[in-house]
Amino acid sequence: MAAAESMTGSEYVAHHLRHLASSTQNGLFDPSVLHYDTVAFSLLTAALVLIVMRLAAARATSGVPGRFQALVEWAFQAVDEQAKAMVSVDRTYAAPLALTVYIWVMVMNAIDLLPVDWIPGAARVLGVDHLRPLPTADLNAPLGMALGVLILSLYYGIKVKGLFGFIKELFVAPFGKVHLSLNPLTWIGAALLAAANFGLNIIEYVSKTFSMGMRLFGNMYAGELLFFLIALLGGAFALDGWRAALGSLGLAFIQVVLGFGWEIFHLLIVILQAFIFMMLTLVYIGQAQESHAAH
Repeated sequence: MAAAESMTGSEYVAHHLRHLASSTQNGLFDPSVLHYDTVAFSLLTAALVLIVMRLAAARATSGVPGRFQALVEWAFQAVDEQAKAMVSVDRTYAAPLALTVYIWVMVMNAIDLLPVDWIPGAARVLGVDHLRPLPTADLNAPLGMALGVLILSLYYGIKVKGLFGFIKELFVAPFGKVHLSLNPLTWIGAALLAAANFGLNIIEYVSKTFSMGMRLFGNMYAGELLFFLIALLGGAFALDGWRAALGSLGLAFIQVVLGFGWEIFHLLIVILQAFIFMMLTLVYIGQAQESHAAH
């Protein structure tokens, strides 16, 4: 907490919320700015997950499994059951994809359980002034992953229904279609209804993608911010412990209690948010394969 000694509380929080970026960011979401720390920690955690899962697959045996193999098999079976319940048509890669997404998001979220000054402090020793290691607290990463789920949904929708069937459903669902006749009003009604169907489908795809990313970002950002505020109590203790021993010790005690309590509670958030993101991935891919066109 040495850094907190030379900063006010707001300066300390603002410093820790800054990214190692290609340029100054304007607004909460600025696609013109590249956050090097978000990209680096996302790729590092992804590589770690893939390496561990590859080792688990390589060491799998047909005999009595070890503890690690048993854990991986249990996790895969649990995810596979969810995939069977939600993806009704093509689930060839549904379970492996969902398990990879779940573990990857959970590992990224778990970075928030490390003391808030460890990684930024090590970065300062190397001459990097700002480094924010939690990718899921950067809106760019959750929205990017949600966009990936959208692309997969579109891919499976086209694969299962065919390009013509997928495009057709955009214009005939959810309200159905008008049966055309020689009456010109039926043609006008058909055009208006098709436009309404198409507009609602586009809104649905956009809203699902946006809400999926915002849900993960909002929870992790709030958790990260609370860790910063709790850490400020330790900074206050380090700053004036020699002048106000009793009060400072009280702050230190409160920091330990709050920090431990929030660490335990946040562990549940880390796991739960990864599970929710995985489940939404399966739900959206499953919905994309279902036919909603009225007959």
